[in-house]
Amino acid sequence: MKIQAANLIIASSEIDSNLYYATKFLAPDPLIFIQTVDEKIMIMSDLEIDRAKDQAKIDTVLSYTIYEEAAKGRGIDNPNTADILHEFFQERGIKSLVVPSYFGIRHAILLQEKGYEIEVKKDPFYEERLKKDEKEIDAIITSLRHSEDAMNSAIEFIKDAEIKDSILYSGEKVITSEYIRMLMTKHLLENGLIAQHTIVSCGEDSSSPHTEGSGPVIANVPIIIDLFPRSISTRYYADITRTIVKGTASGEVKGLYTAVSSAQELAISMIRDGIDGKDVHNAILDHFKTLGYESGELNGRMQGFFHGTGHGVGLDVHEPPRINKKSDILHAGNVVTVEPGLYYKGIGGVRLEDIVVVQEDRAINITKYPRILEV
Repeated sequence: MKIQAANLIIASSEIDSNLYYATKFLAPDPLIFIQTVDEKIMIMSDLEIDRAKDQAKIDTVLSYTIYEEAAKGRGIDNPNTADILHEFFQERGIKSLVVPSYFGIRHAILLQEKGYEIEVKKDPFYEERLKKDEKEIDAIITSLRHSEDAMNSAIEFIKDAEIKDSILYSGEKVITSEYIRMLMTKHLLENGLIAQHTIVSCGEDSSSPHTEGSGPVIANVPIIIDLFPRSISTRYYADITRTIVKGTASGEVKGLYTAVSSAQELAISMIRDGIDGKDVHNAILDHFKTLGYESGELNGRMQGFFHGTGHGVGLDVHEPPRINKKSDILHAGNVVTVEPGLYYKGIGGVRLEDIVVVQEDRAINITKYPRILEV
């Protein structure tokens, strides 16, 4: 029998995007997926085997129970996953395995003890995920359009608010970050998307990029709204950020906004097939420095521009390729965010985020929602 190598993933496809990408099958519990040169195979529990046969976009669905009984027949009273895999691999002549970087260490040790060679492959596990096809781009655009609608509902609500003692009100009710977040979450859910950890941060909170925000929304200071929902049906994410001020922005905030807006335009103008994301990121750092905005640890905390310029978007909200301080070459078909920001204690933060599709000689911005500071 010819000795084969195989990819192996043991995970829940509701959590593991590589597994969903390979199978197009959703299951909450861990399942076994094996991919050889010419075959995709799943080993399934009795509960899920028939559904997998009907729904999974693979070649072969096999019974976990059959291999479990075979292992028991060899004298193993309570077979574990490695025992089940050993039965299958012996049938197929598989001795070498390629697993993702997050593969369970217990599974790896037990398989190595049985004599299997294991190669851990760094991300991306499936390189083809980096280049989106037309169907994938359409799915991202659909998620993005619903995200833009949700963003608009929040901004229009803020625009219509009254200001009393620097706090935003809707009638007699204080408007909070939590309430704005709920409005967008509800809008997205009604359109088939799930949003988690949506950022609605204002004032001092906005100087910390990933602070979700809480409490009353304040007038005349930056409000960062960052939402990144996932489509329930396609599983593809969108990602969009806008910064607004209800009332009048200070000169300092206007300066930040102008700098971030021009930085985003610079980054988008640089992106094309073959460019190193590190070069784009460094250009943004230089751009901010030229404008007088220092970045790094200032007065005991990180300030200025201290996160990546962008990241891939797809079945994960953060996936390769990256646009940051590490080298990562962009290629036609990549879908990435462009999201420079500036954050300073005592002023707040400004971030703008759009999604672009990388092409041979340019980047196409697929985000249509306008950038408006004061509302």
